[in-house]
Amino acid sequence: MIDFHAHTFPERIAAMAVAKLEQKAHATSFSDGTQAGLLQKMALAGVDHAVVLPVATNPAKCAHMNDLSLAQAEGEARLTYFAAIHPDAPDWHEELARAKALSFKGVKIHPVYQDVAIDDPRFLRILNRCGELGLIVVMHGGLDIGFPGVERCSPKRLRSALRQVGPVTLVAAHMGGWRNWQEVPDMLLDTGVYLDTAYSLGAISPLDDHYAPEELPMLEDARFVELVHAFGSGRVLFGTDSPWDDMAACVARIQALPLTETEKADIFDNNARRLLGM
Repeated sequence: MIDFHAHTFPERIAAMAVAKLEQKAHATSFSDGTQAGLLQKMALAGVDHAVVLPVATNPAKCAHMNDLSLAQAEGEARLTYFAAIHPDAPDWHEELARAKALSFKGVKIHPVYQDVAIDDPRFLRILNRCGELGLIVVMHGGLDIGFPGVERCSPKRLRSALRQVGPVTLVAAHMGGWRNWQEVPDMLLDTGVYLDTAYSLGAISPLDDHYAPEELPMLEDARFVELVHAFGSGRVLFGTDSPWDDMAACVARIQALPLTETEKADIFDNNARRLLGM
């Protein structure tokens, strides 16, 4: 069982980073945000491997973040760290080449936190170069709980971006577009993108009364299954967005869906194994 969408922070800043993000999103963390915390949650949930996705919010610190990821990955076979890249990084071209040379499997981008739309030329050049280098791109898809109403990576924008670049393996997180799900089939079905399941099922428990439950509906089970069947189980990857959702609960939600064992095997394992070359 492989979680294709998890996050950790360096131990010395994890508590501060998690607390800051909790306040930003008015959302509860289900782990302490450390590598050890992630591994503990994996063991409890029966998850064998996880892909860790660092997000670069400072364009000058991509190389530093990637060096930290290399250090954290050292000797830890249960985790695959992706590289961080920012669309405004002055050395983006060189850093992508370095990421490939250092055997990173892919990169993580977050148009909302990085304040650049996915179809902006700054991201187009990154998508194009990742395609040339064979680096997987995992992109936050849709709206973000911490930035109400901010639209930078909707399915429509992603479609526009992909029409302007060469072939690239891209995973649109949160089933293609968090709370933009009505657009996903029309905009992404014929693009070849993968979807991950992170933060798309279940119910959100706000940290405080900033959000009312009815303001943040997740996908209903039937709609989620419709998306899986529309795209095919070969294009859906299990993800939890840990520490922002409970990993064991994420596993249980997928297991309870009316999907075949073959479909579940694709989502939990086969697709990630193929993309990662495991």
